[in-house]
Amino acid sequence: MSTLVTESRLADPDRSYRALIEAHRGLSDEDSAALNSRLVLILANHIGEHAVLQEAIALAKQSMEAVGDAPR
Repeated sequence: MSTLVTESRLADPDRSYRALIEAHRGLSDEDSAALNSRLVLILANHIGEHAVLQEAIALAKQSMEAVGDAPR
């Protein structure tokens, strides 16, 4: 079983961030949310391990709480 890798493995993190931002350019809020949902499902499938996905979900939720951005 794998564990969640949290250190950056991106050769060029800024380029990857720009690609994510650019993918949303011109989309409505609804279409942007739909794109995010599809991307999450595609990447979750790529991960392929429920335990790793659960760990990623928990980490994402913790990071939201840390910045006061938790869902209400």
